[in-house]
This record gives sequence, structure tokens and C-alpha cells, in this order.
Amino acid sequence: MDAIARMKELVPLLNEAEKAYYQEDREIMSNYDYDRLYDELAELEKETGVTLSGSPTTRVGYELLSELPKEAHQSPMLSLDKTKEPAALAEWLGDQEGLLSWKMDGLTIVLTYEEGRLFKAVTRGNGEVGEVITNNARVFANIPLKIGYQGRLVLRGEAVIHYSTFNRINEEIADVDARYKNPRNLCSGSVRQLNNEITAKRDVRFYAFTLVDAEGVDFENSREKQMEWLRSQGFETVFWRRVSRETVTEAVEAFSREIGEQDFPSDGLVLTFDDIAYGQSLGRTAKFPRDSIAFKWADETAETTLKYIEWSASRTGLINPVAVFEPVEIEGSTVSRASVHNLSILEALELGEGDRITVYKANMIIPQIGENLTRSGVSHIPEVCPVCGEKTEIRAVNDVKSLYCVNPACPAKKIKGFALFVSRDAMNIDGLSEATLEKFIAHGFLHDLTDLFHLDRYREEMAQLDGFGEKSCQNLLQAVETARDTHLWQLIYGLGIANIGPANAKMLCRAFQNDPEKLEKATKEELVEIDGIGDVIADGIVQYFAREKNRALLHSLLEEVRIAPENFETGDLPLSGKTFVITGSLNHFDNRNQLKALIEEQGGKVTGSVTGKTSYLINNDTTSSSAKNKKARELEIPILSEEDFLKLIGREI
Repeated sequence: MDAIARMKELVPLLNEAEKAYYQEDREIMSNYDYDRLYDELAELEKETGVTLSGSPTTRVGYELLSELPKEAHQSPMLSLDKTKEPAALAEWLGDQEGLLSWKMDGLTIVLTYEEGRLFKAVTRGNGEVGEVITNNARVFANIPLKIGYQGRLVLRGEAVIHYSTFNRINEEIADVDARYKNPRNLCSGSVRQLNNEITAKRDVRFYAFTLVDAEGVDFENSREKQMEWLRSQGFETVFWRRVSRETVTEAVEAFSREIGEQDFPSDGLVLTFDDIAYGQSLGRTAKFPRDSIAFKWADETAETTLKYIEWSASRTGLINPVAVFEPVEIEGSTVSRASVHNLSILEALELGEGDRITVYKANMIIPQIGENLTRSGVSHIPEVCPVCGEKTEIRAVNDVKSLYCVNPACPAKKIKGFALFVSRDAMNIDGLSEATLEKFIAHGFLHDLTDLFHLDRYREEMAQLDGFGEKSCQNLLQAVETARDTHLWQLIYGLGIANIGPANAKMLCRAFQNDPEKLEKATKEELVEIDGIGDVIADGIVQYFAREKNRALLHSLLEEVRIAPENFETGDLPLSGKTFVITGSLNHFDNRNQLKALIEEQGGKVTGSVTGKTSYLINNDTTSSSAKNKKARELEIPILSEEDFLKLIGREI
């Protein structure tokens, strides 16, 4: 195939992938494939001197679809050229010095301040026109609404949702398939809400990365002085290191060591000339400014053999393909599985058993299939559901093909419901994996959740199951008995009420003083008065308890368990009003959850990231140079060892 013909194939393919990702918050190809095809197109354009109409190499982005008002940017917000080679960064810098900072993975926002107050916030949009989201920006968790500087200030930054917040929000969504795929998608939806009450609950954070204009302020021609000045005005900025040609490679290595410790999503680094005038003198191309360049992590890949495709049924009927391969070591951990997301991607990769594949971790975290080196082809798409054995159906939604079970009575939902109930944050019954639950349901041991407390009726039958001998039965039955002593919030969470995770379950039980009858009869008006409970969550609770069978289930379960008393008077507790962050390894606690439980018992709260609201950081390595320690020192937040913490609450070591 000649170069022009190949370019004609690549342009619409990449455009469709961009449209799906940026405009519709879905993926039709992996980031790895997108980058590979984009680079191929750019190389062909360079080779031929031809750029086709609509090429993604000349367009900054897609217009976003929403009802938010649109506004043109004063100056275009361009994409950045990129490299994966530290040596290329050194060459790019030359004799200049630069600032190397995190490239955060969220939504770029332009803020304008006038007379010391936030005047306007606009999303990047397509680079030329963005969406006005001023009301939403006002409720970002860390944005200054009023600053000391009284002139006109324009700056750019990234709105992000931290992994800890992302995980908390997902934990509160009982339906696994309804959970958000990644922090970027959640942030995009949160920032562009028409109701900023929803935005406020998402803990969106803004990190400044560029000062565009500040009338009358002399920054001595230095980007670094601009960033330091923004901090003095109350903005949180991206973390940066000052680098030269000699030190940039070492700085990249330092960032790469720290990425696993960061609570925020990042997809690389950005290098900018410190000399403002020099950077501006270089001008721009049609798509890229020449004063900055992006560095994307050169993904560590490993070659392995695909063993088989596992088909995982869900509570919604969606059946997801999961690639299972020979274990490989990547980025310091062993991986053997990776989601393939949907049939469209499975078919594009032509994955078949025995194929030689490459595997990598997207942004050094999430296992993904890179390439299929042998492409034997998709040999088998199940015609029946792996759970119920009923017919499956392929459906195309927005041009993405997925596999579904069409049986409304498929027990997959039942299995997932039992799995939630026995999980660690719910009833914590050890020894009941989904595979074991599936066996028990198939053999008629389990019909509803109360049957879990009467598995002793089937002790002899259980002992005859494959891999489930007398000792396993004994351990399981003991775990069931142990689970009878529980907290009401664990039982409520285990019911699987829509949008109720452990945190919300605790809030509900606290609000109703651990009285299940009050919770069951609560009105929507009573529920929305509880901090953290909005209309959607309240509706879900009311609808759940409106069903007689759900009320009967709760009453039956309450007869099976012993609810521990709770002390809800936290005003006089040692840690009331204190917020903690935990990092590093522990010596006196089995895990972080155990330490978190003690902090909450003493009236405190635990969050995932260090902010101005943090009271203490707990890290046994108090002198380390980790990102959390650095942030705590910058904000003058005390760093405690476990011993220091235990002394703080008057506990003996």
C-alpha cells in the first residue's frame, strides 16, 4: 500500500478514536494503539510532504457537546509536541534551563481573575472555543475565590480528581458495571455538570501550570518566578524541578520513581523553557507551541503468550473479555490478566489462544495489551452466557460492539450481590470467592442472603465439592459465625443499595443513631439533610426500602447478626476535627484499614492526599523525600511515625 493510501486509512480511524475519547468519554482503541498510529501518520506526512484534510496532526481537539455556554479563548490552547526519549529533552533544551513538571491527566481550565476575585472559568474545549464553567469552578476543593492581586490575571491549569477520591466514589456505587472507568472521565463529567452541587461533592482540584497574563507584575523573565508568585496568591501548582541539559535525564528518573506514590493521575511530564522571552521568540507551529514539549513514559513492555480469553459476566448482562496470559514482570509487579474492554478491541487485536502478545502498564499502572505479534484471529465468542448458559447477543452501541447475556434471570447478578455482601468492607466472610458462591448457588445452598448463615445445613454436601474438603468447610462455617458480630453500617453496605458505599453507610447509621427502623422509614427530605447525601442517593435509599421484599430481607438479616453498639458522640474524642493521611509501610498495624478504623474511632478522618486541610501525615519514614512528605513540609503539616501517633492519642506502644 502506498503512503497516501495508508494516510487515508489512518486519518478517519484516528479521528473516530479522538471523537470517542474526548467527546463521548469512551475508548475504541488503547492509548498504545492510538499513539502508534498517530506517530505513523505524522511520519508519513513528513515523508510525503502531504497533510490530508481533517488530519488529527493539524487539529487541536473536538468541540465538546453540552448545554454549557461557549466562549472563544483569547489565545489558542495548543497541544504539545511529545517525545519518549529523555535524550531528546536534553537536546531540545540546548543551553537553556527549563522547568520539568507533572503532566496531569484531567481537564484543562483557563481562569480569569479581576479585582482580586474569580471572574471566569473556561474549559479548553477544542483549543479555540471552550465551555464556561465558572459556577462549577467556584466549588473546586482548592481554588482561591479571592486573591491579593487586584489586576487582571489569566492562568491555565488542570482540573483533576485524585485516585483516592475516584476510588471512594466508585466504592459507593454498588453496581460494578456502573462505576467510572478512570479519574479523567469522572473529572470531565464533574467539571461540566449543569448542577454545581454535584461538582462540589466530587472534590475536584485545580493545579496551575501556566501564567498567561498578570498586568503590572515583573517576573524577571522567569517562568519559575511566575509559578512561585501563583503559589503566593494561594494557588496550588504542579510540582516542578528546575533542569538543564546535564540534569534533565536524572530529573526524569526521579519523577518515574515517584509516580507510584502520587495520588493524582498523570500521563507524563512537561518541559518548559524558564526564559519567557526566549520561549516566545520561537513561535509556534499550526498545532504545537515551541516553548514547551511533553514527555510520555516509554512504557516498559514484556512479551508473553496469551493462554485464553476469559468472559466475565456482570450484573447488567454485559460480558467482558479479559485476556489471561503467562505471567510477566512489568514495572516491579507480576501481571497475568488485562481487560480487553469490548468486542471491537478484541477483534481489532485479532486475539486468539496461543498468540504472542506484548503487555504494558498504561501510565505505569493499568495492565494493557500492546500488540498482537501473531494475530491468529478471534476464534470463539461465546454463544451462551458463562454463568447461566442462556443465549448471548452482540450489540453495537455508538459503534462499539459488546457481548450481552439476554436472560433476565441470569444468576450473575445474584452472584455479584452475594460477593458484595461477603466482601471485606461488608460482612467480611472469608473463604467465599465468586467461584465458590457460584457453586453454592448452583447446588441450591443459597437463595437469599440469610442462607449464608445456615450453610451448616449443607456441611456434608459442601465437603464433597471439588477443592472443598472438611477443613475448608470448618474454616468457612467458623468465618460465618464470626461475621454474626458486625456493625450496622457493614450490613447496610452489604445490601447493595444503589450508590451506597462504606462511607455513605457510616454516615447514614450515624445520622439515624444506628436505628435500622428509622433508616428504613426515612423520607427523601430527611435523607438529603444528611451531609454527603444528595437527591440521587436519597432516591435510591427510598426506592430500595419501598419494596416489601427488601424490608423483609433486612429484618431477617437483623435476626441473624449481633449489631455492635456505636459511640456517635465525637465532640470530646481526641481526634475530633483532625484529618490524617497515611502513607508508607506500617509496623504496629496489620494494614492501613486497621489504622484508619482507629483514627475514625477516635473522631478523626482519613483522606488520600495531603492538602491545606490535612492535620497530620503518618509515615514511619519521617525524613524521606517522598512526594507526600515534601507536600507536608511545604504546608508545614506535622509528619508522625506510628509511635508519634499512638502517643498523640495516649496509647501505649
